[in-house]
Amino acid sequence: MRDQFGRDLRDLRISLTDRCNLRCIYCMPAEGIDFRPPEELLQDDELLLLVRVAADLGVTKVRLTGGEPTVRRGLVELVKNISGTGGIEDIAMTTNGLLLEHLATPLARAGLRRVNVSLDTMDPAKFHRMTRGGRVEKVLAGIAAAAAAGLAPIKLNAVVVRGFNDDDVVSLAALTLERPWEVRFIEMMPFGSVGDFAEAGVVKSEETMAKIEAALGPLAPLDLSGQDPARTYRFAGAAGRLGFVSPVSQPFCAKCGRLRLTADGRLRLCLLRDDEADLLIPLRRGASYEEISEIFRAAAFRRPFGHALAEKLFPQARVMIQIGG
Repeated sequence: MRDQFGRDLRDLRISLTDRCNLRCIYCMPAEGIDFRPPEELLQDDELLLLVRVAADLGVTKVRLTGGEPTVRRGLVELVKNISGTGGIEDIAMTTNGLLLEHLATPLARAGLRRVNVSLDTMDPAKFHRMTRGGRVEKVLAGIAAAAAAGLAPIKLNAVVVRGFNDDDVVSLAALTLERPWEVRFIEMMPFGSVGDFAEAGVVKSEETMAKIEAALGPLAPLDLSGQDPARTYRFAGAAGRLGFVSPVSQPFCAKCGRLRLTADGRLRLCLLRDDEADLLIPLRRGASYEEISEIFRAAAFRRPFGHALAEKLFPQARVMIQIGG
């Protein structure tokens, strides 16, 4: 399966829910959002059918997102069933880590391979402020459980927000000196009602990298190819590595091969554009497998080349929690 620009589409990111047990400042507006009623979201059988459609079209990698994917009921069984879908070779998950302490081992046994855990700061007070109430100790326990369960390599995602955690990047980067983790620094992306806040809070990767090198020494490049969203580097002798994800300052759209399936059954063609194709309504109206497959394929083909942040065209229809990372 390819889009109109010839890019192979092998990576599907599936939002399992629009709900979360945190309320991060860059993901959800301060007043919250109206969650969709459960009956308006993909049920397990519907989701698994769409995974099979995607696999038949050439998708080989699935990443589970949210909201927070670990709050979905029946997650372990769902992972087991996705893992058993012919053609799916890799299943990963992006999570805030709060429930990993108890779920890491069952998920690994069900077929989950890797986790990306959100960790914007290790300072308990700052973490509480950025997540509007979260406890960083629970996240650290979840990371330890994931490591013990063999969900490797562990990647830690830090969205850098000016005035909140831009002074914490050095301590986060230092984790890679002793641990075989990848710490990823992500430029904040503007969405909907948090767009103006996000634009003002962007810290470009160049600034983050300069701050880290000034404190900890030079970074040697590992992979700057653009095949992965993160450009990766390592300190001399370090056990782990750093990644810089720069959708604002250094877009990687030209090599992006990702599609996103929202929790309410829409195929989102670009994270930072509002164009979507509804799969749930045709499915519930009795469309055949072949018809659903053609809707999926045709929508994927029309993917845009990339976002339009440079023109200050921010996605408005959803905020990040309603899309998934």
